[in-house]
Amino acid sequence: MVTVDINCDMGESFGNWTMGRDAEVMPYITSANIAGGFHAGDPHVMRETVELAVEHDVGIGVHPGLPDKMGFGRRKMDATPQELRDYVTYQLGALSAFADQHGGSLQHVKPHGAMYSMLSESPDHARAVMEGMLAVDSDLIYLATDMNIYEVAQEYDDLRAVFEGYVDIRYDTDRSLIVEKEVVPKDPEAVADRFVSIVTDGVVEAANGDEIEVPAQSICIHGDGPNAVELLETIHDRVEEHGIEIAPLTEVV
Repeated sequence: MVTVDINCDMGESFGNWTMGRDAEVMPYITSANIAGGFHAGDPHVMRETVELAVEHDVGIGVHPGLPDKMGFGRRKMDATPQELRDYVTYQLGALSAFADQHGGSLQHVKPHGAMYSMLSESPDHARAVMEGMLAVDSDLIYLATDMNIYEVAQEYDDLRAVFEGYVDIRYDTDRSLIVEKEVVPKDPEAVADRFVSIVTDGVVEAANGDEIEVPAQSICIHGDGPNAVELLETIHDRVEEHGIEIAPLTEVV
């Protein structure tokens, strides 16, 4: 039996803007990356998403981003390592308060968008964020989106880190993700095939047909995809026949 986490970015609605299908997706995942109010989310959406996660016994994580709602946190900023640490600490504190109020606790941290890219390109920025989260709660798990960040996390004996893989986005041969210009429905069977391949064998087929290593213990599914629920249902149908157990990050790390 092999154990894997399924995570999803959530709580990214704010004001009159609705993003994702959180209520529909939540029953199928084990960890929720909830926006901390900087790139997306607001206090009301944060509370509602935490309540939903607690209701479905889903691990709660913060999805901290840069303070740039207009750009959805995808535009780079000239921020120092200390500034990024402060941004993450601030958002950790906000989400922790909602989790405490509703009988939950924070499980992990997964940076969003341009913040994640900055951490991937600068070990100093990555270390600042990791040291910041350890200073808040040494039990927090870092969910690493690429190998550069994962390798920096290995420098810390007291930091638990999990490498994540993707199955609803294709990989290039260098293990970078091929970002789509337009999100379209995915073939559920193909997505489920990639899920099984990563979880059981640690490999996946890149866009050019080459087999690449993706040693992931957590799989991310994009909840705003047009057929995200169908993808998750198909993945769950495959779990038992391949001896896969789905569990939150605390049980896979």
